[in-house]
Amino acid sequence: MRTHAENAELALLLEVAGTPKPGNVDRARDHEDLRFEHFLAGAVGSAAGLRAAESGAPVGEAFEAAVAGMSDQRGGNTQFGCLLLLVPLVRAAAAGDLSEEGVRAVCDATTTADAAGFYRAFEHVDVAVADPPEGTNALDVRRGADAVPELEARGLTLADVMARSEGDGNAREWREGFPRTFREAERILDDDGPAPDRGARAFLRLLAEREDGFVRTTSGPEAAREARERARACLDGEEDPETLAGEFVERGINPGTTADITCAALYVALERGLAV
Repeated sequence: MRTHAENAELALLLEVAGTPKPGNVDRARDHEDLRFEHFLAGAVGSAAGLRAAESGAPVGEAFEAAVAGMSDQRGGNTQFGCLLLLVPLVRAAAAGDLSEEGVRAVCDATTTADAAGFYRAFEHVDVAVADPPEGTNALDVRRGADAVPELEARGLTLADVMARSEGDGNAREWREGFPRTFREAERILDDDGPAPDRGARAFLRLLAEREDGFVRTTSGPEAAREARERARACLDGEEDPETLAGEFVERGINPGTTADITCAALYVALERGLAV
């Protein structure tokens, strides 16, 4: 039987193997500077941090270790957002309560030290994030460890940091108890066929439901609206997701937040009996 950490590593692999996922790297498509193999290496590299989460290490410490290991490949940031979701889920599973209430308890129990670990993780890879609100530059996550004294001075926990991250889909999962993750996990379990195919269909459903924050940050609000609308068209049979996948890769429209939640949902599905 796989451990909780091994299921998390497998979820990372299954997510990137799913195809088509319009705009994302998958087993059929690479970006110019970010390839399928980088994601495979990132998943393997994250394992030590995931094992730390399972063993009860503080969330921030486990997350930074997972990101540091993930970064040990030549592509750069492959799964930062996935790991931000997976680490508290693994902690909740290891505690015997992989539920919205269980993961909310894990997130609510985070400390300022966990927030510091989250900030330090940004020193391992470049992460595309929106500019902070005016007057909050001291807490810009891109400052990495340099922002830790400000975190400590304000006594901000990692849950507090997520609460301040308006517009970020992964932070919203943290704030709300991972509702999209758990809902999509049940849809994956109700689906049939190979797990990577189920993941690809989950990706389209999630993208059709809500605009992707990473697309909004990197390509603008119009691209985010377009991605959602065209995902809906794929689900309705009005567009071919294979064709759309190629177009979005060419245009650089990359729904990364949607991929993160897809990965988290695959993890929960694996924990609840998805057979691989």
